[in-house]
Amino acid sequence: MENISKVWLGPLPADSPYVKPFRMYYVQNGKEKNWDLLKVHDSVAIILYNTSSKKLVLVRQFRPAVYHGIITSEQGNFDNVDLKAFPPSLGVTLELCAGIVDKSKSWQEIAREEVLEECGYDVALERIEEVMVYRSGVGSSGAKQAMYYCEVTEADRATVGGGVEDEIIDVVELPLDEARRMIQKGAHNNSPPSCLMGLMWFFANKAPANV
Repeated sequence: MENISKVWLGPLPADSPYVKPFRMYYVQNGKEKNWDLLKVHDSVAIILYNTSSKKLVLVRQFRPAVYHGIITSEQGNFDNVDLKAFPPSLGVTLELCAGIVDKSKSWQEIAREEVLEECGYDVALERIEEVMVYRSGVGSSGAKQAMYYCEVTEADRATVGGGVEDEIIDVVELPLDEARRMIQKGAHNNSPPSCLMGLMWFFANKAPANV
């Protein structure tokens, strides 16, 4: 995951299947305004709790956007990045299992597929419980994300997970006491708000009383 030997920036191709930048114009209180936006895919995220191990199941991966943000905030640009001064580990995050909505399937079905592909658990569709739906990136994309909850056991494990094709994902089983500390640390562990919100929801609604 952290075996990255070179980083650089380039122009965004017009035919990118993931991001499309544009400018929206509108008139508000009689004044013409504009806002630069990004069209991105909607997505799903899944809070996974392994009742056999009594641990939350998260995923660890390198996020270029996080790495870029850290470096540019430190040195003001992304030119000639020194990989020793800025090791790729800085861009590694701990997140909920998640994925984009880019198939002609229900969001619940996509969530089920992500659980299998990223974390290796094969569960029935009815075990995927909807938690909430909200908008992320409200200043740039306004994309919709649906959060789900699913309990798994060791009997559900079908593969080791890790993603598909060229994805590089580590499956992390997190003890509940560590998850509580993770919430207290907030953004210092590179976890996105949706992950921290999902963990807080779990402790408020699903966490065993005696764990």
